[in-house]
Amino acid sequence: MKAIVAHAAKDLRIEDRDVPAPGPGELRIKMAAGGICGSDLHYYNHGGFGSIRLKEPMVLGHEVSGYVDGLGEGVEGLEIGQLVAVSPSRPCDACQYCREGSQNHCLNMRFYGSAMPFPHIQGAFQDYLVVNSGQCAVADGLTVGEAAMAEPLAVVLHAGKHAGDLMGKRVLVTGCGPIGLLAVLVARQAGAIEIAATDIAEFTLSKAAEVGADTTINVTINAAGLSEYEVGKGHFDILFECSGVASALAAAVPTLRPGATIVQLGLGGDMTLPMQAMTAKEIQLKGSFRFHTEFFTAVEMMQKGQLNVRPLITQSLPAAKAVEAFDLASDRQQAVKVQLLF
Repeated sequence: MKAIVAHAAKDLRIEDRDVPAPGPGELRIKMAAGGICGSDLHYYNHGGFGSIRLKEPMVLGHEVSGYVDGLGEGVEGLEIGQLVAVSPSRPCDACQYCREGSQNHCLNMRFYGSAMPFPHIQGAFQDYLVVNSGQCAVADGLTVGEAAMAEPLAVVLHAGKHAGDLMGKRVLVTGCGPIGLLAVLVARQAGAIEIAATDIAEFTLSKAAEVGADTTINVTINAAGLSEYEVGKGHFDILFECSGVASALAAAVPTLRPGATIVQLGLGGDMTLPMQAMTAKEIQLKGSFRFHTEFFTAVEMMQKGQLNVRPLITQSLPAAKAVEAFDLASDRQQAVKVQLLF
């Protein structure tokens, strides 16, 4: 079988691997679709991010869907040929945080396509993948592309829990990559009365408007575009900060009402916070990291038509054109979510 392997920055190869066999409690998945994530792009463009670097060749990818191709002993409730969304999250279920129900903070997490530990956790961009049966959500009624969107959608649903009740709230989203756009979708579904979104690319802002943002602001063209929301100690109740850029957070704080909540999703490195302003307005800052049970909620919400992720899938390319797909996914002037088709 073929696998998409990162060796170093700008060194992406399609290599041969043996087809794996499922063991007890496992399934073999014939891969169908895989979305290129921001972390995949960091490995491709820079060889890593922050202090996390590629130290050995690593199969990329963690946003995937596929068809059940083989059943290991003892697997029940799944059948050959079923389309499933595959959660890349594999907590140990034994450490302190797993026992407390915080599996996203597992001390021994095995998350597909991660160079955080060494040896690295190999990813899911390969023709066949063996998974635990508990990772699979049956995706009947969805396209393979929609099913592969369950992972990023789960990230935002987890963040939505940190934000609290959004009914009737005014929401600001900074950064309109896939996570920011999904935040717009989730906030609208949860009853937000007003949603504004900022970014530096017209293409992604047009997508924000398409999926439910009332107002979009290109902060490169209109640096003072948020100033009208600063009047009277601020306007917004919730900030979903999805850019990971310190200047985006600093510019957003004056627009937040007293008692507002910041949910930080963007991971761009350490950020300096305007603590005096946040303290004076009693603003709450909440980090949001990964997900667990929200993965299955994401699939069910898509199946019920509550969230439409299709506008975010802007391009789909054969896996054989992986380098072209990664280059395209790096261009935010024309791409939001680029998916590989296996």
